Amino acid sequence: MKAAVVDVLGGGFVLQDVDIAEPAGREVLVEVRASGLCHTDLTVATHAFGDFPPPVVLGHEIAGVVLALGPDAGVFAAGEHVVGCLVQWCGSCPACLDGRVYQCGRPGTTLRDAEREGPRLSRAGRPLTQGMGLGGFAQRALVHENQLTAVPRRMPFAQAALLGCGVLTGAGSVLNGAGVAPGETVAVIGAGGVGLNAVGAARIAGASRIVAVDVQDGTLRRARAFGATDVVNSATTDAATAVRELTGGGVLHAFDMVGVGATTELALRMTALGGGVYVVGLAGSGGDLLLSLPRLLLQQKRIQGLIMGSGNPRRDIPRYADLYLRGRLNLDDLVSRRIALHEVDAGYAALKDPDVSRVVITSF
Repeated sequence: MKAAVVDVLGGGFVLQDVDIAEPAGREVLVEVRASGLCHTDLTVATHAFGDFPPPVVLGHEIAGVVLALGPDAGVFAAGEHVVGCLVQWCGSCPACLDGRVYQCGRPGTTLRDAEREGPRLSRAGRPLTQGMGLGGFAQRALVHENQLTAVPRRMPFAQAALLGCGVLTGAGSVLNGAGVAPGETVAVIGAGGVGLNAVGAARIAGASRIVAVDVQDGTLRRARAFGATDVVNSATTDAATAVRELTGGGVLHAFDMVGVGATTELALRMTALGGGVYVVGLAGSGGDLLLSLPRLLLQQKRIQGLIMGSGNPRRDIPRYADLYLRGRLNLDDLVSRRIALHEVDAGYAALKDPDVSRVVITSF
């Protein structure tokens, strides 16, 4: 099969011939029909980030069709439409049994024993790293069934691919992590693909005021289409003061989708007494935060990191698919561009354009 391979850090994505194994155990072979470009994969491809050494096949926002099943797989059937998710959960640890699969204590159990069974991916007889257990920048993906969720056949593949990461993280942070309730106030710092999903989820939750904060006017205009009641350009104004004035004292929930010390500090400044700050993004640098403990105590604020929107993919992805199909969750406007598998580098270059939310591979 064809796959976009990263051979050296910073060397880009090169289309190559790659061998994929037959499914073993609880593995599922998926024909990839759509694969979204997430910044996390670009970070892994350019820096020593995570345990995914090159040569590696990345891509973790995938949607496709089940082709074949391992002998122990029992969740899906051939022909089903599925979405992949980077959450690797064992299903039997205390966190998984409690429904907190995003906090699984034994995620490595979903990976095959490469020494005994051989690698999932190889090239000229040598193993390739499979990014995040998915490796979706390829024509096919061999995935443990726990990393897949079935979706309705009428769900378009490009939009479905976004459910496993961008939507699960953005919408889940609002609905699961923070538990935003009707009438509450929300600020979202960083209105990219994940931030727009947070804005849309805040609207679904019934938030009375949803303030999008970004440095690009084009991005802020798009945020209004997703449900933002107000927008603030933090490059041209004191965003904390503006948000506090708009909301009469600050928001109850502030989501930092950027993940640097300055944006988390900004989120703290724009929250009301007793408000919560949720760190969702991780920029990779500038991540230190200096806190005034007396101020934190007296203002009774909380700071929480959220991974994958505190999501349970098997529970949440079908919900988000249903919301989309009923016209309540806007995913169509997230798919800004569709590209071919050999255009991954060009796709990531396009994401630098503030008018581009998500780029999705749809031609393999």
